[in-house]
Amino acid sequence: MKILGLIPARAGSKGIPDKNRKELAGKPLLLYTIEAALAANSLDRVVFSSEDETLRNMAENAGVEVPFIRPTHLAEDHSGSLEVVQHALKELSAQGSEYDAVCLLQVTTPFRTASDIDAAVSAFISAKTDSLISVQEVPHQYNPHWVFERNKDNSLQLATGASSIIKRRQDLPPAYIRDGAIYITKTSVLLEDNSFFGKSISSIQLNPDTHVNIDTEEDWIWAEKIATSLK
Repeated sequence: MKILGLIPARAGSKGIPDKNRKELAGKPLLLYTIEAALAANSLDRVVFSSEDETLRNMAENAGVEVPFIRPTHLAEDHSGSLEVVQHALKELSAQGSEYDAVCLLQVTTPFRTASDIDAAVSAFISAKTDSLISVQEVPHQYNPHWVFERNKDNSLQLATGASSIIKRRQDLPPAYIRDGAIYITKTSVLLEDNSFFGKSISSIQLNPDTHVNIDTEEDWIWAEKIATSLK
């Protein structure tokens, strides 16, 4: 299976200005993801998508291909990742390059490793699903079996729809959230089904000790601590 590694990054960021080029523990944020992608053995090619010339130059200097320029309308706050990936696939196809699947690697989750990427690709190929996402386990206190929704009459009901609550923590089934570090999707699902996930999703659980999805200043501070501890 031919896998494209795609790293998207745009210039705009409301929570943390110039986040993607900002230095995290002495290194620009986007370089963490670029270095991991280039070191992975399972990606047939790694390309960078951005509307911003400075970010594109930084990526090229780090050794990543930048074979096209992302349109500015795909770099707005409301721009979806699906459309960004579809644009990349269509641009590369016009240049004569086709891929069976895309491994999307977001810059805001900087601490996934090359071995994480390789493990995810291997799991995806073995699972034969439409897509794969990296996940983190939900802390038991936020397990959906302990989450309530408020009705119009102000009464509560379990979000799962169950009629009774699971009393013991030990009896809760594990629950997971996507952590934003790795998304792998078949090209046919992305282009023909217009979907990121398709009808079947497999997963890989990554190290919670190095997980952060940087969106706020508090996230950045936590990422600095992680980056420092990894040196």
